[in-house]
Amino acid sequence: MRKINIGMIGAGFMGKAHSLSMAAMPMFFWPAPAIPVRKVVCDLTMEAAEQAALRLGFEKYTDNWRDVVNDPEIDVIDIVTPNNSHAEIAIAAAKAGKHVICEKPLASTLEESKQMLDAVTAAGVKHMVAFNYRRTPAVALAKKYIEEGAIGQILNFRGTYLQDWSADPNSPLSWRFQKALSGSGALGDIGTHVIDFARYLVGEIAEVMAETKTWITERPVQAFGVDKLGTVKLDEQAEKRPVDVDDEFMSLLRFENGAIGSIEATRNGWGRNNFLTFEIHGTKGSLYFNYENRDELQVCFADDPADRRGYRTVYTGPATPYGEALWPIPALGIGYGETKIIEMHDFIQSIVEGREISPSFNDGYRIAQISEAILRSAEQQKWTKVDLI
Repeated sequence: MRKINIGMIGAGFMGKAHSLSMAAMPMFFWPAPAIPVRKVVCDLTMEAAEQAALRLGFEKYTDNWRDVVNDPEIDVIDIVTPNNSHAEIAIAAAKAGKHVICEKPLASTLEESKQMLDAVTAAGVKHMVAFNYRRTPAVALAKKYIEEGAIGQILNFRGTYLQDWSADPNSPLSWRFQKALSGSGALGDIGTHVIDFARYLVGEIAEVMAETKTWITERPVQAFGVDKLGTVKLDEQAEKRPVDVDDEFMSLLRFENGAIGSIEATRNGWGRNNFLTFEIHGTKGSLYFNYENRDELQVCFADDPADRRGYRTVYTGPATPYGEALWPIPALGIGYGETKIIEMHDFIQSIVEGREISPSFNDGYRIAQISEAILRSAEQQKWTKVDLI
């Protein structure tokens, strides 16, 4: 069976998730389209890289990402670094003829996103931006119902992504709170997942009307390099530096197909852990999904008898999208890891079969355009058109 050698750049939280997907994909999807080989991992120091190789199962390690990109053995570059480094790595990888999978958002700026898209297009390599939540089986099932016409013409989309990991002002100043490294705050970090849902399930967004807020204007500086995502609280007397990105945003939406909607995201919502949701209303029914209950899709169909009409739960399992490759019993439990496993399968399959994959860098660039429009709308306080390709 064909093997595909992967070089992963970055070894933090997302590096762990991606490494798991490489190792487990053939266990779930057999026969696999190809076997991902964890060939080389890159981290900031040789010591950290060596530990990452041991922990994540890579054959080799380095502290220089260019060594990975230029390695003739490597077929795929997997980018799991902070947003501001995505463009330089991806462009170099494309020029070296490597296929590229990159964590979201695609880049820290719109201009860099376009440069990345241009580079992979010119090189003719396969490319994917890792909006893995759309590969949750319940979300794919919602897409199936919509494409079948089960809820009719879509009228309205409501999406949220609410978290509380940074609601404490003593959470450290992660790179996610620094515009030079992240590009934006809650918008780029978690809001882009909701934008991806909106485009995937409803269609292209034409205009936005938005509001952004930064609730905590400074945070303590962390002495450690690993992003702890709010699991560590620093002393109130620690040195503090400014936060220059959004903590929260809300936006009204107008879709090209006439539907309307709203999205909101915050990292300051006490009591919300990973509250990623959508509710879609159509002329023939409605759908509701909450990632915290990710085995479930709530459905309501207008043609149900009046005395039975209401939301009911469909549990994902063997009969629903991706079900045959996962677990044999409905509602046995889908985790974050399974979405990354499905994502890795689909990306590897696209390489082997030579077909396009979504979400691609094209999708990542479109989401960057929508994000830019949201920020412009919040600044100008008016409806703002999204400049599409």
